[in-house]
Amino acid sequence: MTRRERAMSLFEEGYNCAQSVFLAFEDLHGIDRETAAKLSSSFGAGMGRLREVCGTVSGMLMTAGLLYGYDEPKAFAEKAEHYGRVQELAKTFEEKHGSIVCRELLGLEVKREAPIPEARTKEYYKKRPCKELIGDAAEILDNYIREHEIAVPEKTSSEK
Repeated sequence: MTRRERAMSLFEEGYNCAQSVFLAFEDLHGIDRETAAKLSSSFGAGMGRLREVCGTVSGMLMTAGLLYGYDEPKAFAEKAEHYGRVQELAKTFEEKHGSIVCRELLGLEVKREAPIPEARTKEYYKKRPCKELIGDAAEILDNYIREHEIAVPEKTSSEK
């Protein structure tokens, strides 16, 4: 199963868009399923149905942070490099879909919706492009990973 297929399948199981993308890479980022699902749970529906940045993009970028990000507060070169990576991934998604904003992708006029998610019915899946957006975000990141070696942290002397 490809990461695209895995992410789309996770969405069909009931995970939100951010969780679906983030969990599709759990074998690479190494966070256990429960923690990964909780960590990414706030980002679905454009951050808790605020309809801001698409959860698929958030899930993709959270994964990129774990795989390629920096952790030193004064690592300015690494920060710049990582922000460039973030912008590249977001641009690739935006070029394909015209936006990275949830409400724009869904054609919604409202900025915020009630916090209660819609029931996942056949009609829901028919009217929403979310499953395809999830697949695309997973595929974009998967392609990026194939082209860019994952950063492996150096072991400290106490870990060697």
